[in-house]
Amino acid sequence: MKLSALEEAATVALADRVRKLQSSGRRIYALQTGDPDFATPIPIVEAAYQAMRQGHTHYCDSRGLPELRQAIAGKHMRADAVEYDPAKEILVTCGGVHAYYCALLAILNPGDEVMVPDPSWMTHVNLVGLTGGRPVRVPALPEGGFLPTMSSWEKMISPRTVALVLNSPSNPTGSVASPEYLGELCDLAARRNLYVISDEVYESILYEGLHHTCAASIPGAKDRCLVINSFSKTYAMTGWRIGYLAAPERVVNQALKASQHSITNVAPFIQRAAIAALGDSAAAAVSEMTAAYSRRRHNVIRMWRECPGPIRLCEPQGAFYFFIDMRGLHLSSNEIAESLLQETGVAVVPGSVYGKNGEGFLRMTIAAADETIAAGFQSLLHWAAGRVN
Repeated sequence: MKLSALEEAATVALADRVRKLQSSGRRIYALQTGDPDFATPIPIVEAAYQAMRQGHTHYCDSRGLPELRQAIAGKHMRADAVEYDPAKEILVTCGGVHAYYCALLAILNPGDEVMVPDPSWMTHVNLVGLTGGRPVRVPALPEGGFLPTMSSWEKMISPRTVALVLNSPSNPTGSVASPEYLGELCDLAARRNLYVISDEVYESILYEGLHHTCAASIPGAKDRCLVINSFSKTYAMTGWRIGYLAAPERVVNQALKASQHSITNVAPFIQRAAIAALGDSAAAAVSEMTAAYSRRRHNVIRMWRECPGPIRLCEPQGAFYFFIDMRGLHLSSNEIAESLLQETGVAVVPGSVYGKNGEGFLRMTIAAADETIAAGFQSLLHWAAGRVN
């Protein structure tokens, strides 16, 4: 069976383990999960509540509510100057993972290859295999800002290659692809007739004045770009499970079949909440959340600089993770993560989860309360210092 070759999602399994430890009374600094510590903004919750009271609790259009698809198209026009036909080029899905799943089923034949950076979020790898394809890992080294070079991409292309995957801003590394990089990548994809699957779920969480570039906004690229997005991170809606695929009509028509046969449709009251999220009423709350992530990032960097030790900090350009370089300890990332959890109560994700080029790194979230981040990271610094003394 396909699933026998897969392990549990490492980050989800770790989060479950942390909950059990906390319920047993252990003090755990939970820095492992990409789940914002903020409540979903009230206008979004109210929109769902009102929709339920008005009876929006039945089946609806399997492509997504027309009003939501129109709002998504409007968002892309305003933010990216990309025009999507809401009737044909947008599919509302059960989160970004489901959008990716449906997109892969729409373009893959058994044995087709999809190139995925190493390191990267392992769902990008595992779903390729689950949908009948073959994932091909492309080195994304820290020396290159955790983005594969064009020559690295090109080296991995074979006659079976159908698509490449890019996540910008990136989970787990926090890297952000520049417009120039995206332009080169889309040119390569055009020359080799590949789809570009662009996971943009962290698009609103950027630092140091950086701005997001949607891959589909690169001139001439829209017809081969499959944009994956979600309401989870920007709007603190992880548990609501709603996202979307924006792609050429031929892809959306096929992805729709995968969606119909897996979820039928996303609950309409959740879609009403997503419409509210894209409106003006939630904008202030989103600004407050992104400002908090920026402050937390600054504080972590400050703490690291004030406490010299054997670790190196890769300062994220976007998303809400630090990919911490622990290679100076000469231990595996699994050994380090397990020792930290057992000895200090700090829960972080071993970098090896994200591929062989993540070995020696740890992923730490800043989507947690300020005091949890400060205490947990301080404990990590002191533990690492003690390992070399």
